[in-house]
Amino acid sequence: MAHHRINITLPAETLQQLDELVPKGDRSRFIHAAIQSYIAHIQKENLRQQLKEGAIQRAERDRQLTDDWFALEEEAWQQNAN
Repeated sequence: MAHHRINITLPAETLQQLDELVPKGDRSRFIHAAIQSYIAHIQKENLRQQLKEGAIQRAERDRQLTDDWFALEEEAWQQNAN
């Protein structure tokens, strides 16, 4: 994988926390892992939202299908009962 050098600006408190947690030579690896984790989190949230919206959109259609089949089933029962 190709690597690119970038400059970032962090709040002093964030940099202090980073320095306390990660040796200076491992900053890039740590930041890469953190970004990848955050991207995965966002993608999961987006997928969850899309699935929720799809389920809501299909709910009315599914309810209508159930109502239609129930009416047909009721009619069949009525005909067989006579």
